[in-house]
Amino acid sequence: MGSFITALITVGIMLCYAVPGFLLIKSKLVKSDAIPAFARLLMYVCSPMLVINSIISAEFSARLVWKMLFAFFFILAVLVVFLVIFSLVFKKRQDDPKYRIFTLCTSFSNCAFMGVPVLQALLPNYPEAVTLSAMFSLSMNILGWTVGSYVITRDRKYMSIKKIFLNPAVIALFVALPLLVFGVDFPSQIDGMISLLAKMTTPLCMIIMGMRLACAPLKEVFTNPQQYLIVLIKQVALPLLVLLILLPIPIEHNLKLTIYIMFLCPVASVVLNFAEMLGQGQKTAANMVLLSTSLSAITIPIMCLLI
Repeated sequence: MGSFITALITVGIMLCYAVPGFLLIKSKLVKSDAIPAFARLLMYVCSPMLVINSIISAEFSARLVWKMLFAFFFILAVLVVFLVIFSLVFKKRQDDPKYRIFTLCTSFSNCAFMGVPVLQALLPNYPEAVTLSAMFSLSMNILGWTVGSYVITRDRKYMSIKKIFLNPAVIALFVALPLLVFGVDFPSQIDGMISLLAKMTTPLCMIIMGMRLACAPLKEVFTNPQQYLIVLIKQVALPLLVLLILLPIPIEHNLKLTIYIMFLCPVASVVLNFAEMLGQGQKTAANMVLLSTSLSAITIPIMCLLI
């Protein structure tokens, strides 16, 4: 029950961050066409800084590297399998961008912007959880810039080695790993700058959510049964499957919990960011992110009763 209360309070506080964004749009202090600029700030500045901060804040050890590798390949495998499964499920409807967006929404988690605060709240004595969350971001971003972009556009140009390595998350990882291995300590001013930009990710993400909610017809967000089904798959069925797979694997309990909690998170905001950048399925992506994030106040605490 303690994990239920902690998760409920943590998610509730994060949802409160959306209120200023909602009010800014409704009061016309910010125009809706400015939202993509906020999204680019999130994707190209704050998100990479979160990856860097998550990794360099850990203490290097061979055991940590093993955990990072396990988390990366396990998460990558699960995401690929789900993308393949739902690409086949929606194969006959791939001409409709809505179903291409649904394919990504079944597996891509808001593991950074929402996942990190939840991990910190639920696993306060396991600081490695935040570092491991970067492995989910890495897996998801590699797939997002390649397979995910292909799913959205049906354009094979995105399926390239270049896209795997030249994206913000991977570049941030290449910057952070040597710093972790060699134990580089930044001056306090630089360390503070990185930490501050990293901490901006959750409030900025939720402010953007509030802005999008203010622009979206609430009927489209909350009355579509298909969208509720995708949320059920993403936030209940997939985490349960992941937990069942993890249970017999001989790894430490907190590592299992970390991966499970990351899969509990709502649909990743990067789905909407990619939809906006690629110019397809923006409305569906916005509706899914908004609905999923709203329902996470219910699904995350309930699913945390299992741990």
